[in-house]
Amino acid sequence: QVQLVESGGGLVQAGGSLRLSCAASGSIDSFATTHWFRQAPGKQRELVATITSGGRTNYAGSLKGRFTISRDHNANTVYLQMNSLKPEDTAVYYCNVPTTGKDYWGQGTQVTVSS
Repeated sequence: QVQLVESGGGLVQAGGSLRLSCAASGSIDSFATTHWFRQAPGKQRELVATITSGGRTNYAGSLKGRFTISRDHNANTVYLQMNSLKPEDTAVYYCNVPTTGKDYWGQGTQVTVSS
């Protein structure tokens, strides 16, 4: 059974940092393309960052320079380092692995950034 589990969310003040983890178990390629999404109340889910199977990274334009996505193949974990957090970053953050035939999602982890 494939499972994605996010962790690392919490409550931080503006300007603070968090590192989110997306740990995968089951039959998932450790090099699989992985996305981080987020969804704030009243808003649509939006793509935050991507790390491709080849290791390339992409970010939402507004997040460049603040967020970093990375992968630890041995741990089968993808991370999202979030620095200089802003209240606008408040959302539930989800990792997503869009493999062929299945679209895997974690349960989400809440990030709240206070003013």
